[in-house]
Amino acid sequence: MRSCYFDNAATSWPKPRSVMRAMEAYFRRGGGNPGRSGHIKAVDAGRVVLETRELIAKLFNVRDSSRIVFTKNATEALNMAIHGFVREGDHVVTTSMEHNSVMRPLRFLEDRGARVSVVQADPEGRVDADALSRELEKNTRLLICTHASNVTGTINDIEAVGKLCRERSVPLLVDAAQTAGVIPVDVEKLSCDFLAFSGHKGLLGPQGTGGLFIREGISLDSVMQGGTGSLSDREVQPDFLPDRYESGTLNVIGIAGLAAGVRFLLQRGVQSVQKHDRELLALFFNAIGSDERIRTYGKGKASEQTGVLSLNIAGLSPSKVGDLLDRRYGIMTRIGLHCAPGAHRSIGTFPDGTVRFSWGLFTKKREVLYAARVLREIAAGAD
Repeated sequence: MRSCYFDNAATSWPKPRSVMRAMEAYFRRGGGNPGRSGHIKAVDAGRVVLETRELIAKLFNVRDSSRIVFTKNATEALNMAIHGFVREGDHVVTTSMEHNSVMRPLRFLEDRGARVSVVQADPEGRVDADALSRELEKNTRLLICTHASNVTGTINDIEAVGKLCRERSVPLLVDAAQTAGVIPVDVEKLSCDFLAFSGHKGLLGPQGTGGLFIREGISLDSVMQGGTGSLSDREVQPDFLPDRYESGTLNVIGIAGLAAGVRFLLQRGVQSVQKHDRELLALFFNAIGSDERIRTYGKGKASEQTGVLSLNIAGLSPSKVGDLLDRRYGIMTRIGLHCAPGAHRSIGTFPDGTVRFSWGLFTKKREVLYAARVLREIAAGAD
C-alpha cells in the first residue's frame, strides 16, 4: 500500500536532508551551551544561534535580528506576547478563526479582568478589516489575527489589518504559524508589532522550534525569568533583547536544524513554495470536479489560500473518512476540529469538524491525483 502524507499543517514532513545533516553535525562537532562558557564548543553553539536568528530576520525582513526571540513553538510565542502585554482591564480584539493557542490564553485572561471581542469571519473563513475596525475602542490594547487559517487555508489581508492598526495606534499580533515559509512574510509590509511563528511547519525545521518577533519600541513583561548567560552578577532579569525573554538553555540542536530549513527556503524562494501549493490546489479542485458529494470549505480559489484544504463527504463523518483514508489507502490527513472550534463554527462544521488535507513542498502531483480519486471512490460508496 502506498503512503501519502497530507498533514503538513500539523508538522512538515519530510524535512530537507540538510536539516538532518545540520542537527547531526551540531552534536558531532558542537554540543556546547551558548553564552554559558568561553570554550570553543560554547562559542560555536552561540554562533549557531546567532546565525539562525539572522537567517530568520532576513526571511521576514526584520532589521534587527535581536528582535527575534526563540521559543519551542508558535503556541509559546503567542502566550509570551499575550501574557506579557495584556493586563487586567485591557480590551483585546481577535477573530473567530483563531487557534486555541490564541483563544485559550485570552479566555484565561478574560477570567482575570480583561475584555475580549471576537469578530466573526465570513462562511469562507475570511475576516474583514472593516469589521475589526468597528470593534476597536479607546482602550483596545491589542488586536490578534491569524495570517491564514489552519482549518480552511484562507489568507487574511493582514496588510489592510496592519494599516488599520497603525491608523488607530493599536498594536497588532499576527499568528504566522501557517504562513511562515509558505507565503512571503514581511513584517514591514504587514505593519505588525508581534509575529509568532512555528519552526517545524513551513520553515521545515524540527519540532520544538519557533519564535516571536517583537517590534522596537514594544515592551513585554517577561513571563519567565532565569539564567541567560548575561549579567550574571545580577539577580534581576536583563532588560535587553533577546536575553530578556530567553531564560534557560535553548534548544540549540533544534535551532541548528531550523537554520538549515530557513537556508533551504531562502535558496529556493518562498514564492516558489507558494506557486507549488497553488498548483496542487488547482489540480485537486479540478480532479474532484463537480462531485456534489464532496464539499470543500474556504475560498475555493488556489490564489486565495495556503496548501490547506478542509472537506467532508456527504453521509460520512470526518472520523470515518479519515479512518478509511489511513487504513485502506495509506493517506494521512487530520480530522476533527483542529484546535480551532471557533473556526468550525464560522464555516458551519462544528461539532464534527472536517477532514483536512495539507500538502507541503515535497508533495507530488501524483499523490494529489491519487487522493482525489480515492475521495471520489469513497463518496460513491457512501451513496
